[in-house]
Formats: sequence, structure tokens, C-alpha cells
Amino acid sequence: MNRADTDPALPLDRILALVDEVPQIERFPSVDELVAAFDDLAAGAPALVRRRRIGSSRLGEAIHCLTIGDGDDHAVIVGGVHPNEPIGGPTALHLARVLVEDAELRTSLGYTWHIIGCVDPDGMRLNEGWFCGTLDRAEYGRRFYRPASDEQVEWTFPLEYKELYFDRVIPETLALMRLIDDVRPTFLCSLHNGELGGVYYYLNTEAAELYPQLHAVPAHLGVPLDSGEPEVPYVPRYATAVFGETGVEAHYEFVSSLGMDPTRGLASGTSSAAYAARYNTLSLVSELPYWSHPDAADERPSATSYPDVLRGRADGLTELGYTVLSVLEATAGERTLDSPFLRALRQFAPHFVLDGEQEGRRAELAENDRPATVAEVFTGGDLVHGFRMRYGGMTLRLLEAEIGAGNGTPAIREQYRRMTRVYQEWAEAALAVTPAETLPIRSLVGVQFGAIVAAAGYARGRHGPGR
Repeated sequence: MNRADTDPALPLDRILALVDEVPQIERFPSVDELVAAFDDLAAGAPALVRRRRIGSSRLGEAIHCLTIGDGDDHAVIVGGVHPNEPIGGPTALHLARVLVEDAELRTSLGYTWHIIGCVDPDGMRLNEGWFCGTLDRAEYGRRFYRPASDEQVEWTFPLEYKELYFDRVIPETLALMRLIDDVRPTFLCSLHNGELGGVYYYLNTEAAELYPQLHAVPAHLGVPLDSGEPEVPYVPRYATAVFGETGVEAHYEFVSSLGMDPTRGLASGTSSAAYAARYNTLSLVSELPYWSHPDAADERPSATSYPDVLRGRADGLTELGYTVLSVLEATAGERTLDSPFLRALRQFAPHFVLDGEQEGRRAELAENDRPATVAEVFTGGDLVHGFRMRYGGMTLRLLEAEIGAGNGTPAIREQYRRMTRVYQEWAEAALAVTPAETLPIRSLVGVQFGAIVAAAGYARGRHGPGR
């Protein structure tokens, strides 16, 4: 066994020294490059690394897990959970390399590590067009893809809650479920990233001793925290940029409290964190931006009311939803492809209309009648900019797929011209508030890597070594 007799939590100076060793990374690796790098690592250290296939993608690609160490506790690290979020790939690869090379760190943390570089290779291949070192938001959106919610690994775990039931588990999720059930992890880290603003985290339980380290790592690397609006309004706020888990159950209760139907628009299951909770697993999600903006961390009051922020977001989301729906309606009799872009937009477009209604109702709540912070104003508006780039770009990719397949009917070409003009207007608005340069990938990987090391030590200390 490889158990530490001392406190498994690493001191902050040791964590910061580790993140300083993250090498320069010029661009995000492709799926093939990531697979090859993990294969080389396993081949180069056969005494330390066990490589096994845990499942297959929907298109038949093998999904492998690298296991490193022989500690009594188990940690599961998963990259590519959302295929438009590639920071986790190089983070997982760097973690695996460090664990192979640093015997003292393996002993100090005391885990058996199970590391998946990319759990959704099919989806990630549809994003590789923007995996470069520098990009602006318009370029990013034009090559963007995010699956429909019932095709996302993170949100297709089984669910049964009140009127909600989901059991259409996709193959990639099944592979991760089997791994979680097999090792019953003490610590689970699902690697994600956002777009513009700063760093924020999700934890499935309060962990006050961990927050200073989660704050210190990005500060050390020059990446700001995000103190603005959370992605969803119903998550608990444990500390600045540290939130509770975003569960479907919480969504259900929140929407019900607004007098809306909580089953409308929900077509997916629950998360990896919710699934692993049966094993008393500590789950961490660290969200990293590509671009930074000082307003995202500015907690001073603004001259804008919070209800006005919510109304502005409601208007923007509603406009986006109806714009995409109008394209789908205008081409409904013309399309020939069941593309992943179409499946995603069929789900997302009506959901944006529902989100707009939800934000409008929130604006009328007495509890929200207050001035907004600068960060809330920024993140409230930026959410609309980000979604326009994402799903406006996907709408163009949907139409381009039809045209590329030889189905450029007059209706499809007309909608393509129209959507190109709309996208350009949205891009100009987004670029007006977005820095031209991206954050260094090395710094983003360093934040995720440092958060993993910090939280892994905390999780094992919480349970006691060899629980």
C-alpha cells in the first residue's frame, strides 16, 4: 500500500511550487494528439501506469483510463466531459505525467488515480477547428459545437426525482458510471471551463478549509476570480467564486417556486457529482475562462439595478431563442441531415425562451430589488453575448452542413445569408467587451491542476486515509 502517515493535505507553498512547473502550452491538443500522448506515457512507464479500455463512444472510438499509484483511496479525473471545454485534456495529461515522475507526491497524496483524458471524443472532434493558441470570440463561435443535453456525458446519469425520470444513459456516460461504481472514489474531478470572466468552482459540499487554496492558486498565476452571476440562480454561494452543486433537483424546485412548469425543457439526467454522491465522494468542478475582464471580479455597486440586469438578460435570451427557432422553422421542409447541430439546436432554442421567461419573473421578485454589482452587470450581459456566439455559430454550421452535402435550396441559402448578417452583428457586440488576447493556456491548466491537488488532499483528509 502507498498510504501517507501524515496529513494528506498539501501546504499552499508546495501546491504553488507544483503549478509553477506546468510547461508552456501553445494550443489545445486534438483528440488524436491527446490519445497519443497518454499512450506514450503508459508505454514509457509500464511499472507505474495501467491502461485499460473502459468503454466506447457512440461512433465506436475506444475510451481508455490510465491508472497510476496504489493508494487505499481512489481519485477519478475526467477530461472532455463537455467537448467544447478542452482545458481538461492538457490538465489531465499534465497531472498524469507529474504523478509518474514524482514519487513523493504520489506518496503524500496517497491515492490510486484513474485519469480519462477525453471521455467524449466524438463531440470534441467537432470543436477542433478553434483549438489554437489565440482566438477571438467570433472565430470561436463559428467553429463551436455543444451536444444536446441528452447527448452530454455530464448530464446523462440516471435520474428519478418527483415527476422527472431519465434512463437514456449514453455509452460514454455508462463507461464513467462503471468506473465510479468500480472504484468508489474518495475524490472526483470533472474538468470544465467557461468562456469569459474569471475562475469559479463548484463543490458538492461546503469545504471552508479548502477555499483559501482555491483562491490562492489563480491569484498566483494571474487569473482573476469571477465574483459575478453564477450560471444558474439557485446554487448556494459558499465563498467568492465557490458555489454548491448545480443539481437537477435544485432546478426543479427553483422553477416551481417561480410558478413555472419544472418539467418543461428538461430532457436530460443528472451529473457525475450527483451519481458519485452515493459513495460520499467529494466532487470538484473548476471552471476556467479563455478571456478575462476586470469587471468580472468587481464587487462594487453599479448604477444599474439588479432587476434591470435580469430584464436585459431575459430580453437577450428570448431574442436568441426565437431567432434560432425561426431558422429551424424556415428550413423545416428543406433539411435532409440529422446532424448533431440540428439535434442540439432543437433542444437549446426553446430552452432559451424558457430561460428568458424565468429571468423576467426573477426581476419581479422583491428580494432582487437592489443595485447590481459591477460584476453582476458584466456577467449578466456577457452570458447573452456568449450564448449568441455559441448557438449563432452552431446555426450557421447546421446550414453549412446542408449546403456542403449538396442541399443548398433557396430557403436554406436565404437563411444562411440572413443568419450570417445576424451573427456579424452579435459578434461586433461581443467583441466590444472581449479582450483580443486569450489567457495563457499554461495558466489555465495550472489553475485546474492546482485545484485538483488541493482538493484531493482535502478530500482524503476529510475521510481519513484508507477509509
